[in-house]
Amino acid sequence: MADINVDVLVIGAGPTGLGAAKRLNQIDGPSWLIVDSSSKAGGLASTDITPEGFLYDVGGHVIFSHYKYFDDCINEALPKEDDWFTHERISYVRYKGLWVPYPFQNNISMLPKEDQVTCMEGLIDAALEHRVTNTKPKNFDEWILRNTGEGIANMFMRPYNYKVWAVPTTDMQAAWLGERVAAPNVKLVTKNVILNKVAGNWGPNATFRFPARDGTGGIWIAVADTLPDEKKRFGKKGKVSKVNAEKKVVTMTDGTTISYEKLISTMAVDQLVESMGNKELVDLSKDLYYSSTHVIGVGLRGERPDRIGDKCWLYFPEDNCPFYRATIFSNYSPYNQPQADVKLATQQLGDGSKPQSTEAKEGPYWSIMLEVSQSTKKPVDEANLLKDCIQGLINTEMIKPEDEIVSTYHRKFDHGYPTPALEREGVLTKLLPKLQDMDILSRGRFGSWRYEVGNQDHSFMLGVEAADHIVNGAVELTLNYPDFVNGRKNEERRLNQGPVAAKKAGSAINGTQELPSHPQKSSKQVQ
Repeated sequence: MADINVDVLVIGAGPTGLGAAKRLNQIDGPSWLIVDSSSKAGGLASTDITPEGFLYDVGGHVIFSHYKYFDDCINEALPKEDDWFTHERISYVRYKGLWVPYPFQNNISMLPKEDQVTCMEGLIDAALEHRVTNTKPKNFDEWILRNTGEGIANMFMRPYNYKVWAVPTTDMQAAWLGERVAAPNVKLVTKNVILNKVAGNWGPNATFRFPARDGTGGIWIAVADTLPDEKKRFGKKGKVSKVNAEKKVVTMTDGTTISYEKLISTMAVDQLVESMGNKELVDLSKDLYYSSTHVIGVGLRGERPDRIGDKCWLYFPEDNCPFYRATIFSNYSPYNQPQADVKLATQQLGDGSKPQSTEAKEGPYWSIMLEVSQSTKKPVDEANLLKDCIQGLINTEMIKPEDEIVSTYHRKFDHGYPTPALEREGVLTKLLPKLQDMDILSRGRFGSWRYEVGNQDHSFMLGVEAADHIVNGAVELTLNYPDFVNGRKNEERRLNQGPVAAKKAGSAINGTQELPSHPQKSSKQVQ
């Protein structure tokens, strides 16, 4: 007999695991437990705080949503108006010393004239070629050429995407794209070039929300706080060491055993099958490719410079800096950095030299967060990466050599991006069903390895829909039909429906009296 017995065990308290737990708690049917090796919820959407008091998300995360249920859950967790800031995305591409409004391919009117000509020739050639092509692109590079032509491909799309994904665009498939990449409208681009106009904001995150305090990770800590304490097992006691799929028992590193009928795992699927010791699945998973992400933070003394202004996030396709993206993290919230009256010493100047004085002084302060990718196809000098990134900030005129740096941050995430490589579908169409036949639903950014549904709202709903599939056989739309959920309003589920909502309503009507709880389903009833 195991030490703990539940109908549904959820591994991981990132957005996906919390989505599963929220739905299971709302359904109030099968017994469940959520475990995580970290003492705080959030996973790859958590937030770190430096000793000096600067906050950095573990990557560039913002809140925008395709689902009402996701909105309901985060609004329940952070319900007050002053819990949030809403921002318009102010985004640019750094190219030849210019700030070109994002997306680059829609704003070539901002480029030097000779580059405009090169881009327009490529766009016209691509449009003419498109008229006679009746086959799908074989890979991402072919998609780029068909949609943007050689000019834009060579100036931005190829170098930028290599810096993001850490693999050449020829090694990536095109099926993942959906709403992720803007395909230029040749007529509109031509009009903007002639009139010297800038294209408007594009994409689902043209406006976004950000929490006032505690960074993105604060959202998920708050969501976790809405779940019953007795059903959460976080920290050292929540770390998984072994999954026995045959006996349906998970062993924790402290020796505790947990038996389950169904397992929702948000572990990286390659690490999951390793913990199962299943050689067939381990061999299958070896064709899944991923890149690591380095998150670099630089905290600076002084007023935010006018040249930075209200920019949100910025893209860097050129090789004069290691990072592919910079986020002006201090622009998201005034609480993402120490308040102006906090005294901090200058650690170094922008050019790496020591300051004349190490005496602690007051602010104000501002901050930049950078992301750098790494893979076997794109190596990184990890030991010097922080120094190289600071030099890159000077090269791109983000900071000046004499700027005072009061705090730095560097953290590597081994599993950063699940790469939509050419081999991906061949693996996933075998691996995920084989696991599901063992009553294991592998879901989440790396659990299901689908970057196209890897945003926070998608990840959360992957967990919600996995729970619904277990309990009532519902189709998992987000996992199986990414373009469908990204192209519509998803309003079928709401948090104010179901047994838990009914209990709360009854309690409100009758004072302390609650409605009778639903009888607990036995594990045999879980389908």
